[in-house]
Amino acid sequence: MQINPPGTVQEQRPDALTKYLQHRLAQRDREGNLRRLPQPTTGIDFWSNDYLGLAAGAAATGEGTALPCGATGSRLLSGNSQQALDLESFLAAHHNQEAALLFNSGYDANLGLLSVLPNRHTVVLYDEYCHASMLDGIRLSPVKQAFRFRHNSAEDLEQKLRRYAQPGTPVLIALESVYSMEGSIAPLAAITGLAARYGAAVVVDEAHATGIFGAGGTGLVQQLGLEQQVTARVHTFGKALGCHGAAITGSRLLIDYLVNFARSFIYTTALPAQAIDAIARAYRYIGEQPALVVQLHDLVSYFRQQLQERGLRGWCDSITPIQSLLTGGNAATRSLAGRLRSQGISVSAVLSPTVPLGRERLRICLHAFNTRGEIDLLLNLLSSCPNPDL
Repeated sequence: MQINPPGTVQEQRPDALTKYLQHRLAQRDREGNLRRLPQPTTGIDFWSNDYLGLAAGAAATGEGTALPCGATGSRLLSGNSQQALDLESFLAAHHNQEAALLFNSGYDANLGLLSVLPNRHTVVLYDEYCHASMLDGIRLSPVKQAFRFRHNSAEDLEQKLRRYAQPGTPVLIALESVYSMEGSIAPLAAITGLAARYGAAVVVDEAHATGIFGAGGTGLVQQLGLEQQVTARVHTFGKALGCHGAAITGSRLLIDYLVNFARSFIYTTALPAQAIDAIARAYRYIGEQPALVVQLHDLVSYFRQQLQERGLRGWCDSITPIQSLLTGGNAATRSLAGRLRSQGISVSAVLSPTVPLGRERLRICLHAFNTRGEIDLLLNLLSSCPNPDL
């Protein structure tokens, strides 16, 4: 699969959503209250929230750290920095987009994006397995028509597009590229193809694909060369990149709109320099260590091979590091997880209502640092447990 070269500027699509964003920003500009990030500045500080002077790393002993511990305020007040701007420029180029905007977490990014991107006339169609942060964003938006489609079903999505995608009505499709509970991969090519046919915008949460798929950990959208078909991507750094924070990548128009309207960006203290540096270092490390990702995918293949050879049933179909064993009921899930923990194996028991009733599971995450011996031990223990699904 061909991957577009980083830094390629994509053409702006003149769809209903784009026109709405342009109108809202132009209206705010005419009113004289268009928000812009201030330039980083130095001088005597009479504007930050660093009341005790601790954000710069100064401890009670007077000793400081190499990088500030706090940002002192929101990006629109005292919290902007050249370091943040430089990282956003890197993220935009690395993810083949015009611009990027940092958020404090993936939850904040999805909340900010999906609460302000739709308006009350927009129709939102979302995968039924979308993360809670996406659902919360939709709930906080002024949308009056939001409908879920069956998980990874392009057919069900098209039926809803036929019904709700009327001329002049903005339509927004929300989904994840890799789903956090199932480990399933979205049919991105089919969904973006439908979006183009019906004039819909697409938002993709790449939380569990960033760092794992695509050259340099760019994600599944970029691996498939679909950047121009996706309006916004959310990349979070608390998973494969091993740090904290998130970014939304998209057009310059989109990022300017979020700076002006995304409340989870506007009204929160910015990421500190330490966190920004950790994100930059993580991207650099992944780029320098491609064998690490290969090792992870090899372990996933070994895990799936062992499931097949051992005839183990009840597992969700996944070629990602997320492997889920459906256990049937909260009590059975807790019991099985407890048995594994008593043998020194840490797994997550995911219970309803976090997942639908009857879809309770053990959620197992594979890592590049796990060994085949550890996988064998896990599967041996699961094979010996009296679970009817095994």
